[in-house]
Amino acid sequence: AGNSIVARAVRFEVPPFSLAFGRWSIALLLLAPFAIAPLRRDWAVLRRGWPAVLLLGLLGIGAFNGLLYSGLQDTTATNALLLQAAIPALVALLDRLMFGVRVGRVQALGIAASVLGVVWIVFQGDPAAALRLHFGRGDVLVLASVVVWSLYTVLLRLRPAISPISFVAATFAVGVVTMAPLALWEWQSGRPVQWSAEVAGAFLYVGVLPSLVSYFIYNAAAARIGAARAGQAITMMPVFGAFLSAALLGEALHDYHYVGIAFILAGIVLGALAPKAGEAAGARQTARLEERP
Repeated sequence: AGNSIVARAVRFEVPPFSLAFGRWSIALLLLAPFAIAPLRRDWAVLRRGWPAVLLLGLLGIGAFNGLLYSGLQDTTATNALLLQAAIPALVALLDRLMFGVRVGRVQALGIAASVLGVVWIVFQGDPAAALRLHFGRGDVLVLASVVVWSLYTVLLRLRPAISPISFVAATFAVGVVTMAPLALWEWQSGRPVQWSAEVAGAFLYVGVLPSLVSYFIYNAAAARIGAARAGQAITMMPVFGAFLSAALLGEALHDYHYVGIAFILAGIVLGALAPKAGEAAGARQTARLEERP
């Protein structure tokens, strides 16, 4: 949630691809000292599984962030939240179509409750607000990032049996290489980064917390509990976003926020209590990863 807030806050000072390039460069530099030894051990497996690593790096590291940051240049927070609310349902649909993983009734009910909670927040408790929404270039880019992230979540099961550090470092490297020419194009087009202490702090933030910390946690969750249940956690982003906006930007929280949050939390609880249909595949993947030293 903080990633989107920071990206929106510095949109006038930092072009989107430059932010993505700086993010992954910082994350990779910080991770490199800890990743050298695991990469050496995993190199043979990594070479055999490079197509999956390249695909996941292009989707979850390069394309997702480039599209999201580009969309946040133009779209409103309301539209962005609405579009991101589609991730859990889209993950479940793709998981079913691509890998035959069925979503049980309780889990489907949980997804529906979470999405309803997000929609309630987005529309500020007024369903008629849906008629007043307008979608433009930024919304299309955010929607594309939603599709890309959903694919990344579902395809995480294809990653080779290497340590989490090796996998994250390899995909971060793909993100750096992918974003470098796009950032260079922005600089040559007359859109340099307007440096300040705040901008430097923004780069440091997105390079550490949404990158290193969040990706390790999310990848581990998807491996352990399955793509659909991990993807459902995305609906928590508007919850954290609302509280972060209130704390950092002085925006007020209203009754519709709390109603929506209640639906979202109910959906998360239902998802946690649902029969773990997609967990068997995730458990097998985790067992393979844990066999690595």
